[in-house]
Amino acid sequence: MNFDSTAIVWYAAICGILAAFAPQIGGRVVRLTIGAVVGIVAASVLPIIKGIMGY
Repeated sequence: MNFDSTAIVWYAAICGILAAFAPQIGGRVVRLTIGAVVGIVAASVLPIIKGIMGY
């Protein structure tokens, strides 16, 4: 089985940053919405970053 370690590290960093601020963000629906938006942005940016890095 082949794992993409770049994706694992990327999402770990994004989720860690989001979790650090989560209690201060607001209610459950607001956190869910922000989490979804951050996930979409992170998934959209990762291929660009991998391209720049030459992966």
